[in-house]
Amino acid sequence: MRNEIIIQKIIGYAEKVLRYCEDVSSQSEFSANSMLVESCVFNLSQIGEIANKLDNSFTDQYPEIPWRALYALRNRIVHDYEGVNLTLVWDIVHDDLPGLVIQLKELQSSFPYFAVDTSGYVFDGEEANER
Repeated sequence: MRNEIIIQKIIGYAEKVLRYCEDVSSQSEFSANSMLVESCVFNLSQIGEIANKLDNSFTDQYPEIPWRALYALRNRIVHDYEGVNLTLVWDIVHDDLPGLVIQLKELQSSFPYFAVDTSGYVFDGEEANER
């Protein structure tokens, strides 16, 4: 269940970024909006952080998903003391993230029923169990 919850959270962070950027048409427009950039960079770093918590035995089953690239991006964001490469971030948001969401939703469709609420409770269909 742990891996399934992590996948749900990754999808949530990725969908937030895509929603934030849905009306942004260019990298220059993206870069000019510091609040947008900061919210996207935060959510991308969260994706990388929690992707690293997936079990290796789980990620090994889905080599088509760029698990290492997700965590590597987090490291670049967190440890790049000269500033984040906004062209790279825009390219990820614009070119890579939509496909990742599709891949993860396809993967998620193979999981047994469950839902995650942002309150921190996991719902298994009948009752909530605090995590």
